[in-house]
Amino acid sequence: MELPFTVLSDPGDEPVAINWQAVESWLGLGLPRDYKTLAGAHGPLDIGDFIWLHVPCVQEGRFDYGDWLKETHRLCRSWSRSVPPYTPPPFHPEPGGLLAWGTTRQAGYLFWDTSASPDPDQWPVVAYDSDASNAGQGPWQNLGLPLLEMLDATIRTSALPPTARRTAFLPDAGPWTPPPPLEPVAPSRRAALTEGGGLDALRRLVPPPSTPYLGGTDWEGLFDRLGTRLPAEYVSLLETYGSGSWRSWLNFVTPLRDPGAARSKGYRGLADYVEQMLDIYRGLRAEYPEYQPLAVWPEPGGFLPFADSIDGDVFGWLTLGEPDDWPVIIYPRHEDQGPPLPDGLVDTLLAWLRGRPVSTVFERLDEADDPVEFATFEPWHAESSL
Repeated sequence: MELPFTVLSDPGDEPVAINWQAVESWLGLGLPRDYKTLAGAHGPLDIGDFIWLHVPCVQEGRFDYGDWLKETHRLCRSWSRSVPPYTPPPFHPEPGGLLAWGTTRQAGYLFWDTSASPDPDQWPVVAYDSDASNAGQGPWQNLGLPLLEMLDATIRTSALPPTARRTAFLPDAGPWTPPPPLEPVAPSRRAALTEGGGLDALRRLVPPPSTPYLGGTDWEGLFDRLGTRLPAEYVSLLETYGSGSWRSWLNFVTPLRDPGAARSKGYRGLADYVEQMLDIYRGLRAEYPEYQPLAVWPEPGGFLPFADSIDGDVFGWLTLGEPDDWPVIIYPRHEDQGPPLPDGLVDTLLAWLRGRPVSTVFERLDEADDPVEFATFEPWHAESSL
């Protein structure tokens, strides 16, 4: 099929089967006809080596249309609160909300303004400019043209090459199926947002897995390798949940992996993780002591890590006094070293999952987010890398 542009040739890609009736029913609104024609004929496209046109498709581990749509709306809503005019526009599924359809190589996002017309074919494109946002300026720009007219004008009036090809990171994109409606939140989980404390409240807010994965050895063996016991609340937390990822952000290392078996498969247990992270810290401290001010275990009061974030922040204890008295501290990736956290590990984790401010390092929810939706734990297993 020839592309409906005056300057782009047909990329010749195999189409992705799209059930438009199911997609539009899930969205609750119709989509522009030209978009459906283009997406149905070619699937996801890289246009002019600059614009990624996303379509209802899925590729395991790389892209899910529904997840991408939801997260794009969430991120742009949150980011909009920190730059003029400091009030985010409405996003789908709010009536008349912006609906994402693409991204740019400059980390920009592209939307339709569904409030502009009852006819989807007349929806103008609205762009979120990440560069403007990073400079503290208003990021939103209404381009005033429907999708295909905007793409055609962009190619004609810029230095972009007149090319269209399958998006490189989605070579095996397949049909996307809308997810089923969300199950109602159990009243006990909702109540745990405000009621109770400690591990009991955490268990109600985030039900633990039936078979927590700790590894194949025992705590005494780990304590011998580390040269110290660990706080009882950490042991109880790990025995309840095992190793895994909290809110897809905070990763607890598998504590009891057999060292020999783990290394042979390229995996790590907690003792190996501690050794590796502290070697890195010592090296950085030798070069930049002003940014790495902590002592490290087994130095008196030294830092002993146990978890990290996907942003590179390392969580650990300051080994001051008895293990159950150790304060939790974060070695931040993108900030100066801060003081220990005021609360213990479990209470800090619970407060964060409840959507409360804990520290500037922790990933924060947007005020429009439902904390229950983000109170998640993904358990790991024997083949997980950490």
